[in-house]
Amino acid sequence: MRRHGNLWPQIVHEDNIDLAYARARRGKAALRGVINFEKNEEANLEKVRRALVNKTFHTAHYTEHTVFEPKRRTIYALPFSPDRIVQHALMNIIAPIWTALFIQETYACIEGRGLHAGSRKCMEYVRGNRYCLQSDISKFYPSVNHEILKEIVRKKIKCKDTLWLLDDIIDSFPGPTNVPIGNLTSQWLGNLYLNELDQFVKHSLKIKCYLRYCDDFLAFDDDKARLKDWRGALREFCDVRLALSLSKSEVFPTSHGVDFLGYRHFPGGYLLLRKRTARRLRKKMDAPDFSRRPLEYRRSFLASVKGWAKHANCRNFNKATRLDEQFEAVRHLQ
Repeated sequence: MRRHGNLWPQIVHEDNIDLAYARARRGKAALRGVINFEKNEEANLEKVRRALVNKTFHTAHYTEHTVFEPKRRTIYALPFSPDRIVQHALMNIIAPIWTALFIQETYACIEGRGLHAGSRKCMEYVRGNRYCLQSDISKFYPSVNHEILKEIVRKKIKCKDTLWLLDDIIDSFPGPTNVPIGNLTSQWLGNLYLNELDQFVKHSLKIKCYLRYCDDFLAFDDDKARLKDWRGALREFCDVRLALSLSKSEVFPTSHGVDFLGYRHFPGGYLLLRKRTARRLRKKMDAPDFSRRPLEYRRSFLASVKGWAKHANCRNFNKATRLDEQFEAVRHLQ
């Protein structure tokens, strides 16, 4: 496997820092940190670049907050400058290198793939197989082992300066494990970590019908016993090679429906919203204060719900929530 060196000049180049700034700023122009940065933009960008060139940069302390949807999670945040700009500068250069490693059947955080492409592939496998093995990793991001991750990173990157920055980001969270949810680099590092599982599935177990989205993965076959054998091999690989544990791993007929990526997939090509997703969306729409929320929030939220629903057989959901009626009403308000 070819290892990449001499990446650092590309990472610290002025044009790459400018691009990183533009990407970090996108959708966040109203944030105080962005506004303050823009007051002396050119000098501040050079300051970020010099911190990398001179290796005076170190990842800042995280601030954290808890979200409860779709489940309880702790989200970690870093300052806009220099951290978020630095992470974009790094990923501008190494994302293409890592993307080339990933199998076609992994769908999270990769341009041109995503949730709905993963759902379509799931439906293809559901319609073509009698049984499904569905698994996910217990507390995946908090469980990622730093030393194993560094070893994996070094399989493809040998540039010492780039490895210095990656190690600084990986080690920025205290303790031997965790890549914090909220970092741009965490989604990529998580994908890279589980690429080891993907390669094991494809080249050692030779599973043909497999797909993964983040830490949720599925395998399909007509032989139930073979899926159970694969489950044991996958559990052992995650434990021994990646120091991860499966929180769920079950084999069942695809005729029961495969709950994946917010939808339930059935062999006849029937696609429903996941019950939990439908309940959560309906609860927000039915809330007494929904009509008092800002108009742009309501437009955005209802457009998002329509986006979810249009991919599925949602006649009853649309009727029960009066989704089209509500969306048209807010669309024409001034």
